[in-house]
Amino acid sequence: MRVATFNVNSIRTRLPIVMDWLKRHRPDVFCLQETKTPDENFPVEPFLQAGYQVLFRGRKGGNGVALLSLQPAEMVGSDFDDGGMPDPARLLAARVGDTLIVNVYVPQGRDIDHPMFAYKLEWLGRLRRWFEGHAAPNQPVLLLGDMNVAPQPIDLHHPERHQRHVCFHPDIREAYARVVEWGFTDLYRRRHPEPGGYTFFDYRTRDAINRGLGWRVDHILATESMAVRCRDCRVDLEPRRAERPSDHTVVVADFDGVQRT
Repeated sequence: MRVATFNVNSIRTRLPIVMDWLKRHRPDVFCLQETKTPDENFPVEPFLQAGYQVLFRGRKGGNGVALLSLQPAEMVGSDFDDGGMPDPARLLAARVGDTLIVNVYVPQGRDIDHPMFAYKLEWLGRLRRWFEGHAAPNQPVLLLGDMNVAPQPIDLHHPERHQRHVCFHPDIREAYARVVEWGFTDLYRRRHPEPGGYTFFDYRTRDAINRGLGWRVDHILATESMAVRCRDCRVDLEPRRAERPSDHTVVVADFDGVQRT
């Protein structure tokens, strides 16, 4: 089974890049974030023609998540449903076979003095509680998407300069660690303990990829029953090098023991 994640930064703008990647790599499940389109405008037809079932939640003006699957996918939820403030279009949970797949677009946070940073901390706490109420660590579960967190100093360039950044601040790293501690393994770091593996390269930074000026904020996490079957997890930089790219790129993981379609 091949599973991938990609913050597309507008699905309609990035549709040629997404379709090309699908054609060349044929993932069983492809999770997309920041689709930036209301549901009525989501480009369903190209994915159906390519053989994918499509689940999506979007809204006008931003956010948006989608899950493409070659196998039947059953929607489990698209919000926390915990009595708190609704935050649609940032979470999409689906069951594909016996695996629960949770696609998230974690709030960026803007600035540590901005209310959105406190909201980001709260959001990650709600995510941890969602897993406590909807799954168990001994089940096959994948959590993937744009987490907007660089968990360790090796996950960004010049970490000493970014201690107060909303994606690397100690408070946000601790909140993210509590989600991981529910029962997840970071598949990329399990396979690649060396520094790097960046998935985000700011448009404003000249020649960022070749200069190694990036952040690893897009992740694929797995419970142990899935992690032990992962034979590879890698970052594909080609989508970031394409014409009119997203500022993120694709992370992909391959698993043994599940027949590919």
